[in-house]
Amino acid sequence: MNQQEQWTSKLGFILATAGSAIGLGAIWKFPYIAGMSGGGVFLLIFLIFTLFIGLPILLAEFVIGRGSQKDAVSAYSFFAPGSNWHLIGILGMITCFILLSFYSVVGGWILLYIGETFAGNLSNLPEQAYGDVFNSFISNPYYAILSQLAFMLITIWVVARGVQQGIERASKIMMPALFVAFIILIIRSLTLDNVTEGLHFFLYPDFANLNSKTILFALGQSFFSISVGVSVMVTYSSYLSKQENLPKSALTIVLMNIFISILAGLAIFPAVFAFGFEPADGPGLLFVVLPAVFDQMPFGAFFLVIFLLLFLFATLTSAFSMLEIIVAAITKGDNNRRTNVTWTTGLLIFIVGIPAALSAGMMSDFTLFDKTMFDLSDYLVSNILMPIGALMIALFVGFKMPQSVLIDEINSGSNYGRKLFATWYLVIKYVVPIAIIIVFLDVIGVLDWILN
Repeated sequence: MNQQEQWTSKLGFILATAGSAIGLGAIWKFPYIAGMSGGGVFLLIFLIFTLFIGLPILLAEFVIGRGSQKDAVSAYSFFAPGSNWHLIGILGMITCFILLSFYSVVGGWILLYIGETFAGNLSNLPEQAYGDVFNSFISNPYYAILSQLAFMLITIWVVARGVQQGIERASKIMMPALFVAFIILIIRSLTLDNVTEGLHFFLYPDFANLNSKTILFALGQSFFSISVGVSVMVTYSSYLSKQENLPKSALTIVLMNIFISILAGLAIFPAVFAFGFEPADGPGLLFVVLPAVFDQMPFGAFFLVIFLLLFLFATLTSAFSMLEIIVAAITKGDNNRRTNVTWTTGLLIFIVGIPAALSAGMMSDFTLFDKTMFDLSDYLVSNILMPIGALMIALFVGFKMPQSVLIDEINSGSNYGRKLFATWYLVIKYVVPIAIIIVFLDVIGVLDWILN
């Protein structure tokens, strides 16, 4: 994807960017993090963070990317030559590398489930047996590694083809179909017996469950789910024309992400309580609940395959963006190097991700900071690297970029005037950095020490 190549349409950009934002963040991770973090109160804090912190940062990344028309590393150097601000882009590349190393593991799980559904091994089981089935799959080292490799090979192949022939074309098909599949799943989930408890858990904010861990996880999830803090959106928006309305695009993507996250909760939590599962079951929650729900439907195996295929598509669109930011930064517009760089980087990510793939089996007893390699990678990316990246992006836009550039980018393709700009600029310059710092201080206990 060279720097002269652009999205062919606004819809292509929105769906590709939404695909990057939604993926596993909204469908896989949101339900299990919400289940582990108090349900309704987590949802409330997540919504606040996404709208008032995630959205301004997403718009900031759009401004940096389109304003520079460069990759995620060169973009910062373009506006701050001779400085170290380009390290934000390098941090984003490192974060995406780690993120995709364990993200590809979950993508492999989806491929496994698609194969097992075709084989008829995920139907007509007792509800409580689905957890054992999932654990047996992911603990098998051959299944875990080969499925992860297959997922990475698909990702590498699409990214090597570039934006119009690969990412944009795939996203135009994947994302609309995913919405339809979710509606079908939710209708069935809400018609199960005894779903009231699940809806109450997910939608009612019980502030007794509110603590610093819930706040940190909500902040991390808001960044993870819309792919901010890693400069992915800097790269994607660098292929955007000046005629596009950046604020409207950012808001559309955030609202789509929130909508899908809520749909995922409505699909999962009623079934969790109806079937007697535990909402805090962790990363396997979705893979345990989905087959049980579809098994209660006529032609359930067929619909499960369709949903898993669409889920795979959404997961791939996120993987595309993670690999793309690295490839774009290395090739710097030289399309002749794209194929070799994509394959080399993708295979390195696969190798680094092998310990995460084995975390449920051969390496389950190997832990650092009381976490498996899978959990440690997830925690490091979501709750440390992404917030730090978002903080640095906010500081860069608020204190380093010329205001004239910011105003031009906000108003290019729109006519919002200075009122919207002034509000956004105030938030990105002061509110976002202060909020992120307060969350970190609270988590490490400094805030309590100061207040007491």
